[in-house]
Amino acid sequence: MKKVVQIYRLPVLIEHDADGYFATCPSLQGCYSQGMTYEEALANITSVMQLHIADHLADNEEIAQPLSLSLSTVEVMA
Repeated sequence: MKKVVQIYRLPVLIEHDADGYFATCPSLQGCYSQGMTYEEALANITSVMQLHIADHLADNEEIAQPLSLSLSTVEVMA
């Protein structure tokens, strides 16, 4: 019996700062990683997302796929 593979298309946000790159998946709470390069951060967050999804599926939990995602900038006074 062949295992059915499900493909999930999820957003990833990658930020660059002086320490490297920080990646997060807003749709999967707690999924974040980092890397010294953009490519490393992307590979790392992909691995984290695969582990997160596998863990949830093993517990028979659904993986909700977002209907939309908005990115905005706000000004904050401090």
